[in-house]
Amino acid sequence: MTKTELVKAIAAQAEISNAQAGKALDAFIDAVTGAIKGGDKVSLVGFGTFELKDVPAKEGINPATGAKIKIAASKKPVLKFGKAYKDAFNA
Repeated sequence: MTKTELVKAIAAQAEISNAQAGKALDAFIDAVTGAIKGGDKVSLVGFGTFELKDVPAKEGINPATGAKIKIAASKKPVLKFGKAYKDAFNA
């Protein structure tokens, strides 16, 4: 499903215009992004938790030369689905 298809599905289910649904989806994405960038977790009961995980520095190998390289530490956004959401697929 693309973002456009998701906007149409939200608009149909909420009985709002595609423009309103698009603005709502963009606002949701911006709010979640801002919160996890700020170090907060965003928990949606029954769905999941968005958070930022630290990825430690590690050593890798350049596939072109075979030389060892250092890969810097980074942060990775993750979504951990809740039990109720996962259970909905196994009912």
